[in-house]
Amino acid sequence: MTQDSIVDGQLPKVMEVYLQLANYPIMAERVRSKMRKEIFARGIVTREVFEAEVEERAIASQQREGIDNPYGAESIETWERRKQLVRDHLTDFYFGYNLPARLLQDLIHAEIGRHDDDELGLTFNPELAPWDALFAKGLQYEALPPDERVKYAHHLSEIKAVLIKAMISDQLGFVGIARRYFTIADLNEIRRHRVGRGKIGGKAAGLMLAWKILSTDPEIARAGFQEKIDIPDSYFVGSDVFYEFLDINGLLQEINQKYKSPEEMIEDYHSLPQRFAEGYFPERVVLELKQLLVEVGNAPLIVRSSSLLEDNVNTSFAGKYDSIFSCNQGTLEENLRDLLWSISQVYVSALNPDALLYRRQMGLIDYDERMAVIIQPVKGEKYRDLFFPTVSGVGFSRNPFLWTPRLRRDEGFVRLVTGLGTRAVDRVPDDYPRMIGLSHPTLRPAQTAREIQHYSQRYMDVIDLEANDVRTVSVRYGVDGEYPWLRLLGAAFRDGQIQPVRSSIDVIESHELVLTLDGLVAHTAFVERMKLVLKTLENAYAVPVDVEFTLEFSGSLRAPELIIHLLQCRPQSSHEQGQRVEIPTQTPEGDVLFTANDLIPNGVVDQLGYIVYVDPHQYSRLALPSEKLEVARAIGRLNRDLEGERFILVGPGRWGSSNLDLGVKVTYADVFNTKVLVELGYDHGSGAPEVSYGTHFFQDLVEARIFPLAVFPEKQETTFNRRFLAEAANKLAERSPADAALDGVIKVIDVAETRGGQLLEVVMSGDQEHALAYFRRYD
Repeated sequence: MTQDSIVDGQLPKVMEVYLQLANYPIMAERVRSKMRKEIFARGIVTREVFEAEVEERAIASQQREGIDNPYGAESIETWERRKQLVRDHLTDFYFGYNLPARLLQDLIHAEIGRHDDDELGLTFNPELAPWDALFAKGLQYEALPPDERVKYAHHLSEIKAVLIKAMISDQLGFVGIARRYFTIADLNEIRRHRVGRGKIGGKAAGLMLAWKILSTDPEIARAGFQEKIDIPDSYFVGSDVFYEFLDINGLLQEINQKYKSPEEMIEDYHSLPQRFAEGYFPERVVLELKQLLVEVGNAPLIVRSSSLLEDNVNTSFAGKYDSIFSCNQGTLEENLRDLLWSISQVYVSALNPDALLYRRQMGLIDYDERMAVIIQPVKGEKYRDLFFPTVSGVGFSRNPFLWTPRLRRDEGFVRLVTGLGTRAVDRVPDDYPRMIGLSHPTLRPAQTAREIQHYSQRYMDVIDLEANDVRTVSVRYGVDGEYPWLRLLGAAFRDGQIQPVRSSIDVIESHELVLTLDGLVAHTAFVERMKLVLKTLENAYAVPVDVEFTLEFSGSLRAPELIIHLLQCRPQSSHEQGQRVEIPTQTPEGDVLFTANDLIPNGVVDQLGYIVYVDPHQYSRLALPSEKLEVARAIGRLNRDLEGERFILVGPGRWGSSNLDLGVKVTYADVFNTKVLVELGYDHGSGAPEVSYGTHFFQDLVEARIFPLAVFPEKQETTFNRRFLAEAANKLAERSPADAALDGVIKVIDVAETRGGQLLEVVMSGDQEHALAYFRRYD
């Protein structure tokens, strides 16, 4: 303090306030809280302006202390303490220069005289308090006996809500569930495993919450396998590091890619992965990641995206951001370099045009999306020089596709592979996971032995420990006759039959091996446990969920024990799998394209701009097989031409049939861009052709998340608008000039042009066994 700061022999008013409060070092915090209430209530300054000034002055104080990066150079605890000191000073200033000294005395005396023998009461605002104070107080409450803890349950809930919003996710639906399950000790463990001070993102949030739900569920405990469910040791790089990385590498301007045209996004993105790979990280982040590598040793790692928007209801971002394996088999410096590169590539995937266009479509383009990262050891076992999980999979609490009426939707569905889970979650051509409806696990879409062999997994993804790389190998190479868990995975195709492995001495020749996973279903508790896991999570979330997981086996082949390693959990949206869908009931008859009532999946496909229609009657009149094959090739060309558009395919009988008379002989590569595949069943005197449910082609549709729909126009209860399809203008020659000669068989309909701005929506309710395709406006 200088001589100039004293006026007329009087201390400055702010100093008078400070010195008075210094006499009450413990009580001062509560008094200042009341002082701020007076300041705000009397209109001296608003709370918002006050807090903005606190932050501005805190940053200025950092700069005076030589800190150039205000948001990244000090820990969150230091930053919050800095702001609190500034907040106290500003409180003294505004109070001292605007309110009478007598009021301060009244506040002090009121606090002294307050009858408060509750030493455990919450005496600070959790929204403004430093994290250390929140954790200390929360742990103090949790240490109380249960009957005493009840008195402070509301304070404990508030502290948990504040910490969850600050550390994990501020999505209110998530916070409401999470604070019921997380303890302060759980949150402290997340804090201990975090690099940076930002949120850990949606994917990490879903994983940690799912594990907590399962590890505390009484029914799972009664079933005796609570200790057989776990998650990998997880480390988190907070979302603040993403912005800091962009800042120090001159990449901040790339955030505005989201406002560019699709063509500009695609063009600009080509150079971004390399630019991000050449970037560097703050030194403190590098040091913490290096320590992480020391802790995990040479365990293979996976670096997974966990953006703030990921895995929320109706915005899952499934497959939009990258996850990258870091094999981690080199020296410490080599492994660190690979890890940093992997993180940089996860970061750049936030600017992937697919992700940006998805955000635009979902109305999220203006959201300040930030990318956090999860780093986990890969769950698996070493076999020879390969490392992989015995089984990886994806599970849905609601079965999205019922290929037989015997399946029950609410008991769930899984897709399983051997090896890394990439083949369970990605769309891989010419390879097939094992699909299991958990209500009837032995019922397959494929039925004959030869079909089962053909529609089985042929390749697997593994980590090659010697090559320090991820490889795709034949299952006959990765899982040979000596693999210890072969009995659970494989069978032999002999003499036209599928024969299970009955014992360890039952030798399967390489050329006989078929991955059926029948042993997993027959000899382990997998099905019942997975049903309970999915149902427990669905009940907690109050919406259907899907999960990613791996399975680890121990014990003997006669009585194998399994551990479920949970890797991800997210709520399903109504645009995806299994959530209840309501069919509109007041649709004008003239707006209906068709209805369906047989084996209906659950989902909504909206804003369809094109209909590609193969006229069943014209198709049946084609005399030559080559003409019908040319229709299939034309569909493939249209599939490529309409990439990026939302369209529906409607055609006769069984799409993908090898019998040209029963349907158009397309493959997955000819239809993978469509959203709905409609199969029209007509009776031409020899019985209606069998639609694709329960066939080979159906598995391709499931993998591509294409909704298959069977429509029988000749059924009395079916509506089918033949007149619209017949009279609509045909855009085939414009979209695919090479196929103009087929305009009598194939019709491409521009829905908006034909319907005066309306688009097509298909609403499917498996619960009601009804589907409706109708035209509507999207304003």
